Amino acid sequence: MADLTNTQKKEWARTLYLRENLTQQEIADRVGVSRVTVSNWCRGGKWEEQKVGLTLTRREQVQSLYRQVAEVNNAIQLKPEGQRYPDAKQADTIVKLTSAIRNMEQEVGIADRIAVLTDVIEWMRPSDLDKAKELTSLFDAYVKDKL
Repeated sequence: MADLTNTQKKEWARTLYLRENLTQQEIADRVGVSRVTVSNWCRGGKWEEQKVGLTLTRREQVQSLYRQVAEVNNAIQLKPEGQRYPDAKQADTIVKLTSAIRNMEQEVGIADRIAVLTDVIEWMRPSDLDKAKELTSLFDAYVKDKL
């Protein structure tokens, strides 16, 4: 590991984080840095957001949030008659989930952007391969800027 630069180790750690289901300690052990270093890289580089953006589309994320709201509402409905209202914790959870849903429905996630850009490249490739290659380079820079 000594022959890798810090930048190379960081990129390797990022790749492991995004592609593998490893703990930060396992990544640290494989890359040859401390767990704290991996944690700092993860937080500073917003790796968790990247991972979610790469693995789930916005629609899937919103559907998951709606299911969570339904689960809280079901728990409320199971209470005895006259007590079917949220307690403080449930009310707070509902507020946070509905806020997240509102934000997700208004924003376009990186996975959705990548899907559209990929469709454009695939559409362009049969008619103008050189232009598709040029667009690929531009789109890659765009995505990196948005991460």
